[in-house]
Amino acid sequence: MASTLRSSPIPLILFLQLCFSFLSTTLAISSGSSDGYTINGRVKIESTGVKGFGLPGKTSNVKVILNGGQWVTFLRPDGYFSFHNVSAGTHLIEVAAIGYFFSPVRVDVSARNPGKIQAALTENRKGLTELVLEPLREEQYYEIREPFSIMSLVKSPMGLMMGFMVIVMFLMPKLVENMGKVL
Repeated sequence: MASTLRSSPIPLILFLQLCFSFLSTTLAISSGSSDGYTINGRVKIESTGVKGFGLPGKTSNVKVILNGGQWVTFLRPDGYFSFHNVSAGTHLIEVAAIGYFFSPVRVDVSARNPGKIQAALTENRKGLTELVLEPLREEQYYEIREPFSIMSLVKSPMGLMMGFMVIVMFLMPKLVENMGKVL
């Protein structure tokens, strides 16, 4: 048995080389992912509150989405967010907050100038010096109910039919009475 191990060390060496080559490629991939860029920003929701009730804007349910869901992060309590290990190129940042509408932001991460990030709103193409995202408007999910009006009753189909019947009820006897006089 010892003679068979000594006579064929080549398969053992090939097996070890194959294992080390797989290990080195996995290490190269993991170290290559750490050289991405970091995008930091802040979501600013006014503290006047929703619908003017004086309550602070709720930042705990705000999601910041990069590239349509490729990366998702939530805000920290101070309103800041960050995306780590982002590749160089053009990215789209969207903010999902209940009760507010935010314009998506186009972010260009430069590979030539490390750390240089340019951002612009897609709604009005306004360039941002800092990545501070503010809502364009508050969302109105419910329609305000119309107040009661007599004219709304008269204009409805039921009101028109009742009005016609009342007119016929009072005018028909007078018309029949006048027809009797003519004949």
